[in-house]
Amino acid sequence: MIEPESEPALGPGSRPLPATAFPASAAGLVPATAAAVAPARDPYLLYLGRLGSADSRRAMQICLDHITRMLTGDRLDDATVTGQGQPWHHLRYEHTAWIREQIDQMDWSPAYRNKHLAALRGVLKEAWKLGLLSTDDHQRAVALAPFAGHREPAGQHVPDTVIGALIAACDADRSSAGAVTGAGLRDAAIIAVLDACGLRRAELVALQYADYDRARRLLTVIGKGDKQRRIPVNTFAARRLEAWLARRGTHRGPLFPRLTRGGTVRTAPDGRPWQMNPQAVRDILAKRTEQAATTPVRPHDLRRTFISNLLPQADAIMTARLAGHASPSTTLGYDVRPDEEARDAVERLRVPTVAPLLPDKTADQPPGTAS
Repeated sequence: MIEPESEPALGPGSRPLPATAFPASAAGLVPATAAAVAPARDPYLLYLGRLGSADSRRAMQICLDHITRMLTGDRLDDATVTGQGQPWHHLRYEHTAWIREQIDQMDWSPAYRNKHLAALRGVLKEAWKLGLLSTDDHQRAVALAPFAGHREPAGQHVPDTVIGALIAACDADRSSAGAVTGAGLRDAAIIAVLDACGLRRAELVALQYADYDRARRLLTVIGKGDKQRRIPVNTFAARRLEAWLARRGTHRGPLFPRLTRGGTVRTAPDGRPWQMNPQAVRDILAKRTEQAATTPVRPHDLRRTFISNLLPQADAIMTARLAGHASPSTTLGYDVRPDEEARDAVERLRVPTVAPLLPDKTADQPPGTAS
């Protein structure tokens, strides 16, 4: 997911919103004659609810809330103004075209601008499916040209030295008796698996003990769109996993559960281990990068690094399958190999021989005749 670079208010040169369905007034997005939309028939809630992952819902909710604040004239970072309950079915082409103009003024990447258009199309499609928007009005409203342009992939390539430093910080987390704590063993295994398997945060916390085939060193992962894939675990990550499982035990439940302050598995009243939430993975990396005195590393940086490291070893189709991407073109957009690798690849190209060309023989010159 690409985050916005800033949260500006609408520019002073913004063209006023067309007044056909949304009067430019303090009433904002909701016209004076429009009733609040019931949750069961709210296109905003229905659209977000059908998205396949919590990260996707969060990303598209941010986009729809941005659009709502554009329409209300509020700052884009005003979290009190959301798209829930708003009459999205009142939007027509003149309004969506105006929205596109506002998005175009933002200091965002083309991909992030297009994500806003995708969210807008998604909520209008739900309004159409609810019968709140006619087919003609829907087709006209979503007939918006995408934003062109390209930016280098966001995120960073994480060197092996940084991965090693993060795991060393986990190994240094020891009890008074000198043994590595449960949190240290678990966090080291998490970092190793993220680095070796390129999992999304939500995929990692959803892993169950039964999802790891210890004999074959395979993880069975359920990714976006409820799609299952199997990922081999390399020797390094498998060793870290085995060290963690020796402490965790072989009981059912999350592969990486929540822990108590004492480093033991935290359980629910029914005795089942508690599952971590995706934010906890980010918090673990933030804690370990601070301890290791490295530059901040986010979970998605490790996913991008996994893809970047795998692409030279496997084709794009294999890499896309292991990464859980529907299209290899998406996978190629994750390539964040450092510029030094590109420079080395260019240096390995053949070197031309510096010498003048021999004179060409003319067509009417007999063979063997000197020119």
